[in-house]
Amino acid sequence: QHGPLPPLIISLTSDMFPVSVLHQMSSHAEPEVLLEKVGRAGVITMNRPKVLNALNLTMIRQIYPQLKKWESDNETDIVIIKGAGDKAFCAGGDIRAVTEAGKVGDSLAQDFFREEYILNNAIGSYRKPYIALIDGITMGGGVGLSVHGRFRVATEKTLFAMPETAIGLFPDVGGGYFLPRLQGKLGLFLALTGFRLKGRDVQRAGVATHFVESKKIPDLQKELVDLKSPSAEDVSRVLDSYQSQVRSQETLSKMSPTSLKITLKQLQAGASLSLQDVLVMEYRLSQACMRGYDFYEGVRAVLVDKDQNPKWNPSTLEEVSDQMVEQCFSSLGEKDLTL
Repeated sequence: QHGPLPPLIISLTSDMFPVSVLHQMSSHAEPEVLLEKVGRAGVITMNRPKVLNALNLTMIRQIYPQLKKWESDNETDIVIIKGAGDKAFCAGGDIRAVTEAGKVGDSLAQDFFREEYILNNAIGSYRKPYIALIDGITMGGGVGLSVHGRFRVATEKTLFAMPETAIGLFPDVGGGYFLPRLQGKLGLFLALTGFRLKGRDVQRAGVATHFVESKKIPDLQKELVDLKSPSAEDVSRVLDSYQSQVRSQETLSKMSPTSLKITLKQLQAGASLSLQDVLVMEYRLSQACMRGYDFYEGVRAVLVDKDQNPKWNPSTLEEVSDQMVEQCFSSLGEKDLTL
C-alpha cells in the first residue's frame, strides 16, 4: 500500500482525469484477472474490459498456478472461466507488448509464448470439468483459453476468429491441433482467412460445445456453481438443459420418414455419379413422390392448410422398408429422363 499521493501529482491528475481513473491510479488499481472460489467452483474472470480482456503475461502467471492448485485440491469441483464486461471473453494475447519486447531483445518475446502454451496444455489436459463461457469476442489467445477445455458455451454475442495471418503470425495457441479436427476443411479455411464465426455458427462448427442465450448465462453459472461434487456428465446435463438449440433429432422427427430414407440413399449414390446420372435418378424419385402419399400431404400441411401437422404414411422410419425405397429408384423404362 502506498501513502497518499504528493500534492503536486494530485493537482496535475485531478484536472486531467475523471475521479474513477484517479481512483485506479491510487493503490486500488483493478486486478487484471479475478480468481475466486464460489461454493465449490473456481471462477476465473479476465478483468480488462477496456482492452477486450486481452491476455498478458501477468494474467497468465496468475491463472496457471491457480488452475494447478484447484486441479489438485479437494475443495474444488469445477472451473469456470469468463470475461468481464459485456463485449468480450478475450480478444487475444497482448501482442503489441510482445513485438515491442522483440524489438529490444527483451525476454518477454520468449516468456509470453512459452508460458501461454504451457497454460493452453494445462487446460487441454485438465482433470476436472472446465467450462469456458465465451459470451462475446473470442479470438487468438482467447481461443487458447477456451477451445481446449471440456466445455465451451457460446451465445448470440460470440464472435470467434483466428486472425493471426493478418498480423504476420500463424494460428497458434494449439490452432494446429483443434483446427484440422473441425469438420471437412473448415479449420484450414478459418486458419488461412481469419474468417469470423458468429453466434450459433460457433457451435455448429464444433468450436463451442453448447449454445445458450446470453441472458441465461447468469442463471447457468449459478446452477453450475450449486452442483454437488459433479461429474463431467452432471455438468453436461446442466448445459444441455440450457441449450436453446433445435436438436437435429427433433427436426428429423418432423420430416417424412419416406423422404428421409430416399434422401439418404440419394446422397450416398450421388456421391459417385455424374450430374447427368444424378438428374436421371432424381427424375425417377420425383415420379415416385408423385405416385406416393407424403408429397401431397406435406404440401397440404405446410403450404395449403398451414397447420404444420402432416400425417405421414408410413409414419415411422421402421415402417419404410428397403423394398419401398428401392422401388423409388427403379427405372421408368422409356419414361426415364434422357439427357
